Amino acid sequence: MALKAIKAGTRNDSGIVAAKELLAARFGERFQAGEAVRAQHTHTTTYIPAQLPDAVVFPESGAEVREIVKIASAHRVPLIPFGTGSSLEGHVNAPHGGISVDMMRMNRVLAVNAEDLDCTVEPGITREDLNTYLRDTGLFFPIDPGANASIGGMASTRASGTNAVRYGTMKENVLAVTAVAADGREISTGHRARKSSAGYDLTRLFVGAEGTLGIVTSITLRLQGIPEVISGGVCPFPTIADACNAVILTIQSGIPVARIELLDALQMKACNAYSNLNYEETPTLFVEFHGSAESVELQSRQFAEIASELGSTGFIWTTNPEERSRLWKARHNAYWAQKGLVPGAAILSTDVCVPISRLADCVAATQEDSAAHGLVAPIVGHAGDGNFHVGLLFDDKDPADVARAEAFVERLNARALSMDGTCTGEHGIGQGKMPFLKAELGDALDLMRQIKRALDPDNIFNPGKIFA
Repeated sequence: MALKAIKAGTRNDSGIVAAKELLAARFGERFQAGEAVRAQHTHTTTYIPAQLPDAVVFPESGAEVREIVKIASAHRVPLIPFGTGSSLEGHVNAPHGGISVDMMRMNRVLAVNAEDLDCTVEPGITREDLNTYLRDTGLFFPIDPGANASIGGMASTRASGTNAVRYGTMKENVLAVTAVAADGREISTGHRARKSSAGYDLTRLFVGAEGTLGIVTSITLRLQGIPEVISGGVCPFPTIADACNAVILTIQSGIPVARIELLDALQMKACNAYSNLNYEETPTLFVEFHGSAESVELQSRQFAEIASELGSTGFIWTTNPEERSRLWKARHNAYWAQKGLVPGAAILSTDVCVPISRLADCVAATQEDSAAHGLVAPIVGHAGDGNFHVGLLFDDKDPADVARAEAFVERLNARALSMDGTCTGEHGIGQGKMPFLKAELGDALDLMRQIKRALDPDNIFNPGKIFA
């Protein structure tokens, strides 16, 4: 578990001093070494202990990133790419010290190709800012991890979110990237064609690499047309099994649901309190459909019939934008709602993913586990793809409570793997999931290490992540 596994790595103090002097001279006010700035560039939304970088640099172009990488490479100094800091597994910690590379000033839209439904952006732009920019084109970028994350961070962690059941994850929606390699070259992994058989799939290598293979400087993305009509609704069920079976039947029936989120009874209680709602505090699906007025109405009726057969007390749906926005804002605030269940407690937000046919079994067993050990652990999940999150609340000052939390997470990951699932559907590995990656991948982990050594022989890119 992460609290046991995360240790400070071996520091290259002389190299760090030399690199800091060169970067300070080159970047002036865009190089900061004050403690407050360094503290802002480590973890803030997770229980994983903070490990501060030695300084922060703010590049404004790919050319400047190349300069930073060349300096770091020459002195063997770690570089930790930073977007908005919303990741949850210690991705932006600096266990070996080094330089945090804040990409948020590289936030331009470089090109929009409306006819081809794609765009190219710099990594620092956030998903909300991108969609604001795209609004007048009639297009949008559909990947929605909840937080207003940077596109670069989303690509690096292979993010997904509430829309993944219809639109896929970052893996399916990144066409190409440019990235600065360890020798200072800026490489391109592809072009804008929708498919290619040209050599190794380097795009997919960088998507999900968590900044360990290079620093991404631009991303080419697939876009979608903004739907004519969007309907959303809330559907309570007597049990978790009923709700999960409704998800399975909906997908098997070919109903093109855009979002289908599962919240257990405890999560519904938290959302009601935090977001001032008045829904039943029972296992619930939040559902959304995209399309024409006729297709959305048909899909909503078909889903309502399935839900009724499985014991739902009623599917309440609407096409009113304000009502839908209120519903999904509550869903996106689930993390903060969870914290309100036990004021002052630390929260360990973790995720697993299983085949949807095993989702009900995995969620039910996880609830039984938390109840048996007296833990407060609300569950919310992307039910359409078998991914769910547990927000475990505990006292991080009490060693016994920390041990209980760590043991729970170990059992959760073992349970998911035993059901042919994965230790993480979208959080990524970072530091927090490292202990479970070997159990999941076996000898394939050695091949990943070989790729890392080949592309980053001096281990300067985000060291201490994915691999111990």
